[in-house]
Amino acid sequence: MLRRGFILFLPRLAGLLVVACCSVSIVYMLACTPKGDNQQLALPRVHSLTAKEGYETILQEREEKHRNYIISLKKQISQLKAELQGRSKQLKNVQDQYPDPLDIQLDHSNPEKAQANLLAFLHSQIDKAEVHSGIKLSTEYAAVPFESFTLQKVYQLETGLTRHPEEKPVRKDKRDELVEVIELAVGSLNNPEGDGNAKHRLYTASDFIEGIYRTEKDKGTLYELTFKGDTKHQFKKIVLFRPFGPVMKVKNENVNMADTLINVIVPLAKRASKFRQFMQNFREMGIQQDGRIHLTVVYFGKEQMNEVKSILENTSKSANFKNFTFIQLNEEFSRGKGLDVGARFWKGNNVVLFFCDVDIYFTAEFLNSCRLNTQPGKKVFYPVLFSQYNPSIIYGHHDSIPSLEQQLIIKKETGFWRDFGFGMTCQYRSDFINIGGFDLDIKGWGGEDVHLYRKYLHSNLIVIRTPVRGLFHLWHEKQCVDELTPEQYKMCMQSKAMNEASHSQLGMLVFKQEIETHLHRQKLSSKKT
Repeated sequence: MLRRGFILFLPRLAGLLVVACCSVSIVYMLACTPKGDNQQLALPRVHSLTAKEGYETILQEREEKHRNYIISLKKQISQLKAELQGRSKQLKNVQDQYPDPLDIQLDHSNPEKAQANLLAFLHSQIDKAEVHSGIKLSTEYAAVPFESFTLQKVYQLETGLTRHPEEKPVRKDKRDELVEVIELAVGSLNNPEGDGNAKHRLYTASDFIEGIYRTEKDKGTLYELTFKGDTKHQFKKIVLFRPFGPVMKVKNENVNMADTLINVIVPLAKRASKFRQFMQNFREMGIQQDGRIHLTVVYFGKEQMNEVKSILENTSKSANFKNFTFIQLNEEFSRGKGLDVGARFWKGNNVVLFFCDVDIYFTAEFLNSCRLNTQPGKKVFYPVLFSQYNPSIIYGHHDSIPSLEQQLIIKKETGFWRDFGFGMTCQYRSDFINIGGFDLDIKGWGGEDVHLYRKYLHSNLIVIRTPVRGLFHLWHEKQCVDELTPEQYKMCMQSKAMNEASHSQLGMLVFKQEIETHLHRQKLSSKKT
């Protein structure tokens, strides 16, 4: 029976397969027929071209379109190549005209080419600088200000504590620079270009009225000078530019400071509590972090001496530190004498000397700066330290005064660069001995450091003078004793005020009563409303 049912079902299955095959064929032809630009191409009809001829026609049309498209692409590529070649040529011309400073090589085998490249670069500096037109700046603080000058004076914005808003140019390089500029301007006025046969008045430096100048550190210095003209309301103006040349490599060397010892010399009399604070800093930065350090304490007198020695011995035991020397002198305190004795007492190999005071805080980074900026027979280091204002005034509005480490922030409100001080210095012992050491006729505190500084300035050694971020002068009260003359007492009080707080903070103290009155009135008016 099963066999009979299968035989009856077989014709039906065959019919279904035929229908399925036909359906698949129709779908295949619809899917594979090429489409036109906007619609699907119809299958060849009975009375039209045969199917084969229709497909050949379609293929030819498509091939023609592809050929035209390829021709169009080749044309665009050719145009792009030509444009790229043109841009490359323009760029090369610019590079040839204004060579990159890193590409400038002073080839002594071809001095003419080297000179031409250098001259082209210097001319490019004028175009880059703000000479012929201004440049867009992001903020008002990005503007580079001018300073003005006359024959005798310079009027400057950045004064620090040792320079004045108006002063004669003290530094020889600045004085020579301005004299040279005025001479060049006078020469240009007396020899105008393209008018050699015409008669002109003879200009001199006395005709110079004023000038302004500013320096863009990566480009050069711009000078604009004004001279008297032929009549009262006429003037002559000369614009000069001193371009900076390309950066040149001078030296590339490895510096190994692993075995470079620093001998920190501290002269001291009394001040045991300050010495305890100093030793905390010395232990953390000098012993624990740096480790290549020796301490020499030169103590004057006997008062508080045992306490100072006890602090030193306790640090030695707790930190297992043996590299220290204690020298006691039974005489009146003299900073110069103490430093000189401490330096000459050293019997080991040539060593870096760091002349220090007990109210100084230094970091381990500063000790490395001390090493890196000294070189026997070559360089001595005179860092500009940051002097701390009175913490009671700075943090008077706070609930409590922060810890010492938190106070050591280099900001306008917390202190100032002590650019008038020369007491903290690093130099090799051999240089100190060869220069003659300190002037031992100077007694007390002050003056000896300036004399030593001048000795180095008058020598052939390089004096490195720069602000450093890791050296601080801690605030301590300045005493102006009654024995001072009225003039000395006035100067002492001025110095005391300068060390107490910033200009604005002192102003707030002066107007404290006025401020409190205003706040009281504001409080009363708010209660009424």
